[in-house]
Amino acid sequence: MKLIDGGVCAANGFKAGGIHCGIRKNRDKRDLSVIFSENICSAAAVYTTNLVKGAPLTVTASHIANGKAQAVICNSGNANTCNANGIEIAEKMSDLIANGLGISPQDVVVASTGVIGQPLEIEPIASHIGELVDSLSDNGSDEAAEGIMTTDTRKKEVAVEFEIDGKTCKIGGIAKGSGMIHPNMATMLVFITTDCAISPEMLKTALSGDIKNTFNMISIDGDTSTNDMVTVLANGAAGNAEITHAGHDFDIFMKALNTVNVNLCRMIAGDGEGATKLLECKVSGASDTDTAKTVAKSVICSSLLKAAMFGSDANWGRVLCAIGYSGASVDVNKIDVSFKSAKGEIPVCKDGSGIDFSEDKAKEILLEDEIEILVNLNSGDAQATAWGCDLTYDYVKINGDYRT
Repeated sequence: MKLIDGGVCAANGFKAGGIHCGIRKNRDKRDLSVIFSENICSAAAVYTTNLVKGAPLTVTASHIANGKAQAVICNSGNANTCNANGIEIAEKMSDLIANGLGISPQDVVVASTGVIGQPLEIEPIASHIGELVDSLSDNGSDEAAEGIMTTDTRKKEVAVEFEIDGKTCKIGGIAKGSGMIHPNMATMLVFITTDCAISPEMLKTALSGDIKNTFNMISIDGDTSTNDMVTVLANGAAGNAEITHAGHDFDIFMKALNTVNVNLCRMIAGDGEGATKLLECKVSGASDTDTAKTVAKSVICSSLLKAAMFGSDANWGRVLCAIGYSGASVDVNKIDVSFKSAKGEIPVCKDGSGIDFSEDKAKEILLEDEIEILVNLNSGDAQATAWGCDLTYDYVKINGDYRT
């Protein structure tokens, strides 16, 4: 298995594109994206747990209830949430792109991201649908990734190549996510494509299983969004025997999917609104996996710890504090904590108590833009990883005038 270029176009049979249609005021930013498969695909998705859900999620869930899809359309700049005609607009988006591609509207995944509660006019999309279809290309993943961005500062795309049944398969994804990122599922937009042949049922099993250890382990700011989801399309163009049950081939597919998702998780967390650092909390020595996950998420969600990381302050007491209120059953007298980066690793806590360490060395380690917070509970063999970012002045600036 190896990382390759191409994003959602890496897999055979997929094209993508993106344009500016006028939803966003800035004409230099794309705001409408499309992904298209030459063949009908197995499809699966997971959705935000927020009770307030955008209309596109309702429409998408209805469209892929049969486990099939062939295209994705997504706009940015307006989330199509809490609008009286939201369903109508989402269905119209499906109709427009389906007509342009010559497919059924029922085979379209619809997505939308941006400001909540602002009416979304269909006219800009309708008048540019031909241009959107014309933008489709074998190398269009980059344009599609740009078209789904909101406050993101950089595009997020990845792909990997692997082998199943003697056939070379590829899986790739693009994502957006910078704010309103918090467990549980799925507070971002992620579109994944693969040419591996896999049944809708097993694709759903794979996605639902993997998000527990990837996208459900990210937190930027404690806010769970309304419009977001993770979708996977598999068109079978690689020619492998279709995966219809658990076993060796399914395990390989799961590993490939996890590789893509972990990479996207790190990109999302590292590009949190106003962030200067990617934080990765690795918990080991837990009595069980649930305990490890609970501890890791609590640490990564701590606003005080996030602020300390912004200031490169080795305030390990905030790690212990977050573990203490996490609700996990742990023996605080066994906990070890270290901070690690490209500049080295420094233990700061042993058996739940402080130890002597060099503040200067700790500062040097924490000045890096990727920080690992290592927590050993010394109570078992279970482990988990969570991702987040530091909390900076710019987070407030960005969200203070987000709508205006």
